[in-house]
Amino acid sequence: MNEELIFKNSNDDFETTCSSIYFTKLKRLTEDYFNVSCIDLAKNLLGTILVRQLSDGTILKGKIVETECYLGSEDKASQSYNGKKTPRNEPMFMKPGTLYVYMTYGMYYCINISSQGEGAAVLLRSVEPLVGLDKMIENRCQYHVKRKRNFAGEKIPQSRISRRKFKPHELCNGPSKLCISFDINIENCNKKNVSDFSDLWLEERMDQINESNIISSTRIGIESAGTEWASKLLRFYIYENKNVSIKDRERELLRNPIRNK
Repeated sequence: MNEELIFKNSNDDFETTCSSIYFTKLKRLTEDYFNVSCIDLAKNLLGTILVRQLSDGTILKGKIVETECYLGSEDKASQSYNGKKTPRNEPMFMKPGTLYVYMTYGMYYCINISSQGEGAAVLLRSVEPLVGLDKMIENRCQYHVKRKRNFAGEKIPQSRISRRKFKPHELCNGPSKLCISFDINIENCNKKNVSDFSDLWLEERMDQINESNIISSTRIGIESAGTEWASKLLRFYIYENKNVSIKDRERELLRNPIRNK
């Protein structure tokens, strides 16, 4: 069976619902928006629209729904801890709004945006896909085929690739899934500044995100940094958004104990 990454629900209906709002170009965020503290930027990015223009002119859009802070020199979980600066993490020390794309586990990319503070940056963890869902599916499909080919050491016939199904919220609910869907890698986005980059930028929120709608939780996968830093509430996400990668039910219960019973 041929490789197909399809939604269990009609993506045509889903995208049509979004199109009247998000196909219209919104106000682009400027340099000043990113020139704030890391924590403020992580919260302020929630609800903003990530826009990616591909080489063929295709536009992809998604609403940022989950972020993580990496505070720089003081943060034991940060790549820039103790002021460590390398060719790899140099974008963390560049002016606010600089994109830092790095590879993890030798196969996945993650994207960050620098903020105020020496070596501080915000990781984009999850996005709610809005525009260009078919292309996102295609990008996931191509990555899946390429990865299988690499592991096997040979090209895998399409007939041997298993059929997979995706719901819309499964496309970008994690930092690496986000980068695959939006075709973000070191070569095409690293060290670019979102305030003036023509291939990736951010647009203003369509809806107001109140502090009461933001869940503060611990970051993911940083246990090696020690209990103190692993327990800090430096991950933020929009409450009740199904595109969030990992939800903190305990923190949600504290936010709204009656509703969560």
